[in-house]
Amino acid sequence: MIMKVIITGATGMVGEGVLLECLSHPDITQILLVSRKTYGLQHPKLQECLVPDFMQLEDHVTQLTGYDACFYCAGISSNGMNEVAYTFITYDVTLHFARRLAAIQPNMIFEYVSGSHTDSSEQGRIMWARVKGKTENALTKLPFKEIYHIRPGFMQPTPGQKNIKRYYRMIGHLYPLLRRLFPNQVSTMQEVGLAMILAAVKGYSRPILEVKDIKLLARG
Repeated sequence: MIMKVIITGATGMVGEGVLLECLSHPDITQILLVSRKTYGLQHPKLQECLVPDFMQLEDHVTQLTGYDACFYCAGISSNGMNEVAYTFITYDVTLHFARRLAAIQPNMIFEYVSGSHTDSSEQGRIMWARVKGKTENALTKLPFKEIYHIRPGFMQPTPGQKNIKRYYRMIGHLYPLLRRLFPNQVSTMQEVGLAMILAAVKGYSRPILEVKDIKLLARG
């Protein structure tokens, strides 16, 4: 099954890792990067749609039309943020973008990257986990063909990645040890990207993909 996909957040670590997998995967024939700034790569599969404000999509409807799946990897760390500001970026902006896509193409598959320990109850003490859970729950109600919530833990970056978070650079050498000690908390970025592609192409039995699901699906 061949697919055309939208990717957000390619200038971040997860979005870039997913992009690299999509570029090399034979089932992905066309990629539209939707972001605030250019990724800066020329490739036959690749197009870009620069959107300075994800809350203002009216001028980009034509570019966003005709795709089979969206891999929503955009996001921000909650470090140093209050709940109101974090909720606006994580919940309001994400839902606005997703609702616009659902209105344009309701038969699309939407995959949202949240994170391990996301709080589906929305009642826990950890702010980011509550907000991510609220976002997942709201997205589930939208009229997409399928929706998957991707919950990666610690990830080993893909060789060649440019956008790697500082702490990943600092402790990345510990990945083999972490994988042995905490097999259900760590994966490679390649596994995350491949699992997202295969969930869109083949489907998966559960709407929430924890690390163990990501690794299982990536194995094919």
